[in-house]
Amino acid sequence: MAAQSPYLKFKSSGQPIPQVGFGLWKVAPENAAELVYEAIKSGYRLFDGAYDYGNEKEAGDGIRRAIDEGIVKREDIFITTKLWNTCHQKDRAIKVATQQNEEWGLGYIDLFLIHFPVALEYNPECTRGWYYDGESQVKLEPIPIRETWEALEELHARGIVKNIGVSNFNSQAILDIFTYAKVQPSMLQIGESDNESFSNRLLIVPPEHHPYLVQQNLIDFCKDQGMLVTGYSSFGPQSFLELPPSFPTKAAKTPSLFEAPLILELASKYHKTPGQILLRWATQRGLCVIPKSNRKERMAQNLDVTGFQMEQVDLARIAELDMGLHFNDPGVYLVNQPIRIFT
Repeated sequence: MAAQSPYLKFKSSGQPIPQVGFGLWKVAPENAAELVYEAIKSGYRLFDGAYDYGNEKEAGDGIRRAIDEGIVKREDIFITTKLWNTCHQKDRAIKVATQQNEEWGLGYIDLFLIHFPVALEYNPECTRGWYYDGESQVKLEPIPIRETWEALEELHARGIVKNIGVSNFNSQAILDIFTYAKVQPSMLQIGESDNESFSNRLLIVPPEHHPYLVQQNLIDFCKDQGMLVTGYSSFGPQSFLELPPSFPTKAAKTPSLFEAPLILELASKYHKTPGQILLRWATQRGLCVIPKSNRKERMAQNLDVTGFQMEQVDLARIAELDMGLHFNDPGVYLVNQPIRIFT
């Protein structure tokens, strides 16, 4: 029998969310429907997407196939997706989110996030990615986060989305939302918080959480605010090895967490794979995780990460691997562009 994820619960809505989900970043559209369908058969019920990933329709096709075959019902599935940077203007945000909901084809979105706290100028010919023209220009648009948040609240009022939250926001940006929000943020998809890099100057936190980047203060802050946290890129550098050459090469030069002596020691101690140890380190500390795999065996392993307990001393030992090291740093691969939005 396929493993099943336990559930956490949103404070604001009371809606449950699976603690272990399936991430759709880097899933090619032509593979998404089949991969999602197989993930559902493996036991996954949470799928984490985004407008920027370009595979929402295909992911929805895979879910509807599973529903049509009686494997799951719509209410069994939890969909997270995100609003891209070019769509922060209120009317456009509502229009695009409505289109995203239609792409998924499931009636509503369970959790809708602002992907980054940065508004980019809209270009109808190039709506995804950071570059205004698809390859060379990054252009900011002067739209406050409050306007975008009000769009999410309107989507919530219409029933298009059930819960709303943020991704890549630091604590300062989140606290600002709390000063005016009618519907409070339910979730942070976590990134880096206290690094003195380009990111903090724009309230951005690259979306990672792994033993090389622990960020316990940010996690504790979210818990204090009644927010759930999703940890992204749980495997550290491994998640970034297949990205284009223009991305930072830091991942290739960093020792794999799968081969770290401590992780291998604990994998042997608990009779689990290194990947399961890394995911359990997050879930046992109360975070949601969204790993991805193309292999059925690995899918099953990644889902089976809540049925064992690690000793607290071992959780602490893993946290000691922290180096404040992040790999998803847009400022590196945009640094030579005409508009340097991260400096």
